[in-house]
Amino acid sequence: MTAPRGRVPPGPPRRAAPGILRQLRADRLGLMSEAVSEYGDAVRVAIGPKKLYIFNHPDHAKHVLADNAANYHKGIGYTEAKRALGDGLLTSEGALWKEQRRTIQPVFQHKRIAAQADVIVDESLGLVERLRAHQGSDPVDVLSEVTALTLGVLGATLLDTDLGAFESVEHSFEAVQDQAMFEMETLGLVPRWLPLKGQRAFRAARAHLERVVGILVAQRKANPSESGDDVLTRLIASTAKEADKRVADRRMRDELVTLLLAGHETTASTVGWTLDLVSQHPEVSDRLREEAVAVYGDRRPTYEDLPRLRYTNMVLQEAMRLFPPVWILPRRAVGDDEVGGYHVPAGAEVLISPYTLHRHPRYWVDPLRFDPERFDPDVRTDRPRYAHIPFGAGPRFCVGNHLGMMEATFIISTLARELRLEKVPGFRVKPEPMMSLRLGGGLPMTVHPWTSAGRIAA
Repeated sequence: MTAPRGRVPPGPPRRAAPGILRQLRADRLGLMSEAVSEYGDAVRVAIGPKKLYIFNHPDHAKHVLADNAANYHKGIGYTEAKRALGDGLLTSEGALWKEQRRTIQPVFQHKRIAAQADVIVDESLGLVERLRAHQGSDPVDVLSEVTALTLGVLGATLLDTDLGAFESVEHSFEAVQDQAMFEMETLGLVPRWLPLKGQRAFRAARAHLERVVGILVAQRKANPSESGDDVLTRLIASTAKEADKRVADRRMRDELVTLLLAGHETTASTVGWTLDLVSQHPEVSDRLREEAVAVYGDRRPTYEDLPRLRYTNMVLQEAMRLFPPVWILPRRAVGDDEVGGYHVPAGAEVLISPYTLHRHPRYWVDPLRFDPERFDPDVRTDRPRYAHIPFGAGPRFCVGNHLGMMEATFIISTLARELRLEKVPGFRVKPEPMMSLRLGGGLPMTVHPWTSAGRIAA
């Protein structure tokens, strides 16, 4: 941290660029992990004309994401993803981003989010019953069930509408996200008019989502919500200020597609990774159930119960440490800067990866081990604040983090109280780093009831 100004970070030689490009497509997590393991907390990677600067220290993350955030716009991946996602809150910059954030922020205020607890509890209890129907039968893809739940919650809590009425919307999200990642991997250099399978799927998906957005907007205009404080109503009011209707329509489309994509998948991934990890640690499963029974008894969960679900929160925090929903935070330096004593030139691509930062051996003992006790609020630690940033940090800190945590907490605790979910023997989830850190291949599990003694019934 005291290196002289102008120092260049170490990194692989230029001749390694072809191999790096191949690994960028085949194993992005492995590429990031190997880079910081071999070269340290600051790494420079040259790929043709692009210079990537990987920083993997809490102080580096704090500087780039918070202290000097104005000098860093969204970078590689998000820049190219604009061709797929447009100028939604995830990819926009400057005055447009500030306007979008001001429009959406009130929807996520603490008081309003608390009022949505009953909706989430209803969905969580409904999930329990759907999974209970699979007891003693073949495995069920729990991730698919959870994803449907989070999409339903998003529709009810943020849009005041039922998204279940729209078929194939989840498949359309996947096609759009796949295209966004393809744009990143190819640095946006592949023409979109080429008749590639992914390009065709993207165009069809984008058209489908635009139709969905059009229907949602028309329905809301015809039937205004009573409260008038949902995202859809606020976006209609905000875009109405645009003089050009085409610009207004594009803004509406970009905002809603981004919100629908980012608003449900990160939570579904968090719950999925948590269930996967818990299934491998029966002692954690037992403690989760004990806490849920102690807090809820046999009654319906309520918002007031959340502060008492301390161990559930510890488990979720540890799951997000190992598998953060947002695995990478790419930025592009607007002007020259110095990070950790290393010179960062204007235009450089800067990568902060929560995935590697959360596994830094200097701040996490035995970092690959799943250990919820790391987050015991009664145990003091000198670990830096920016050593754990599952929701990002700084001005672009995830606007929906409170809603996502409330949703994940209710889902995990209600499932733990009623059922024990077991992984299919021999099945291993493969991390799939897309816009969020997805569970490749889903999460097939068998469903078991608890006995009165707290064990799985035979």
